[in-house]
Amino acid sequence: MKNFKILLASTLVVLVSASCAMAKDCAKQCDKNKPTHKMEAYAHPTMFGSQAQQLNTAKETYIVGGKVYKKKNHMGITNKENVVIGSRVEALMNLLEKKQNASNFNAKMPVLRSELAVILAEEFGLNNKSVSKSYKDIPSNYWAKDWIYGALNGGVMIGYPDKKFRPDQPVTKAEVFATVAQLIDVATDRSLIVPKFNDKDINNIPRWAIAPTKEVVASDLLKDIPNPDRVNSDEYLSKEQVAYLICSLKENWTGKNSIAKDKNAPDAIKNYAPVVLNVKILDRLSARTSNAGDRFTAKTTADVTVNGQTFKAGSKVKGEVVQVVRPGIKNPGYIKVKFVKIKDGDKCAEFPKEISQAQVAALKNPNILARLLGAPFSAAGRVVGVAVRTVGTGVDVAGDSLEEFGDELSTAFVDTFTLHPGAGVINVGKSLATLGIGTYDICKLIVSGTFGVIYEFTDEVRYLIVPAYSNDSSLNPNEELKIVF
Repeated sequence: MKNFKILLASTLVVLVSASCAMAKDCAKQCDKNKPTHKMEAYAHPTMFGSQAQQLNTAKETYIVGGKVYKKKNHMGITNKENVVIGSRVEALMNLLEKKQNASNFNAKMPVLRSELAVILAEEFGLNNKSVSKSYKDIPSNYWAKDWIYGALNGGVMIGYPDKKFRPDQPVTKAEVFATVAQLIDVATDRSLIVPKFNDKDINNIPRWAIAPTKEVVASDLLKDIPNPDRVNSDEYLSKEQVAYLICSLKENWTGKNSIAKDKNAPDAIKNYAPVVLNVKILDRLSARTSNAGDRFTAKTTADVTVNGQTFKAGSKVKGEVVQVVRPGIKNPGYIKVKFVKIKDGDKCAEFPKEISQAQVAALKNPNILARLLGAPFSAAGRVVGVAVRTVGTGVDVAGDSLEEFGDELSTAFVDTFTLHPGAGVINVGKSLATLGIGTYDICKLIVSGTFGVIYEFTDEVRYLIVPAYSNDSSLNPNEELKIVF
């Protein structure tokens, strides 16, 4: 009888204390280490800041909903009218991190002399590795040796009189501006007043660097640079800022050509001539419907020389989609592609380097007949896809939640009636938390799924009537691109 009273009291304690257990369990969960993966199950990519069903692991990200597979890639184009610098800067940062094998690499830290040499040599093809003058702090196995001697032989950097290069020395902002200014020819006044950038004073500019700073600011190369406030306040530019500046210069010379080369610039710069590939897209690629891994074709509209072989206009170019971000609310989405190889009859070559630029020469929308024929199929497929994914994911969430709820409740009663009321309280709390989280997830699925169906349908109608709205996140048949690499 005494034991029975104890059991009964314990049961009452379990029921009364369930809410306390939930709070305790939440606090306990907060103390645990973060898991190695995370599953976000949303039916539509525009809701809750998620790309459909997302599984993150330490090495890669799988986007399940919509069959998008995102992987790390250095090549490609994003929104067509702003395609140059972002991908190339990312590629340079990845190169620096990989070659230095630095676990603590930070693109926001000041650029080093060795890193500046890599950026300059990579962007302007300074591949002369011969050692005309050796430096005692550049051993034969130094990670950046070839790039450093390429920059030295190209005349864009110099060493110190004590026969040292000082590769690990940070480069000041003034020194970066002086390096860029020797390559460009932009008219400025001769006053000794430091110019403003974004209507703010530029600090940490010594007297000798005022003229170069004026020239760089007047060139407009700093427009849209990352973390612009650092340009005004810090003594050093970051690695990514310097990469952005050099990539902006290269983009200007190969695209806009509004900034002249300095007549006293090194011959390696004055003679710099990138390979230009002019192509016409033959397939439609869209951030709305394309997936990473999709192949496409294009044809050249002008002769081009790749790896020493000349390919005539009309040669076939093979490409691949490497990254897709679906468009959504306040997010135009984007698609990244790479061009793999070029072929003309029996003659074939792979593109040797990462694409650094692509510019749209002509914006052309698919004709109305093509849109009328294609819209019903894509609309039906995407609307049904969102609806079925909503139901299917909801069933999975409900099944997993109910299974976990039953297991935890069962454990609670077992613990309680074996005289472990504390453990029983915790497991009841867990079961109620599981039920609440499952209900919340299902509600999110219903909301996102409903929104997704409406969004996909209206988006298809909008594309049918006004296709120009999707131009920035798509490449259309017969659209012409100019790629510089």
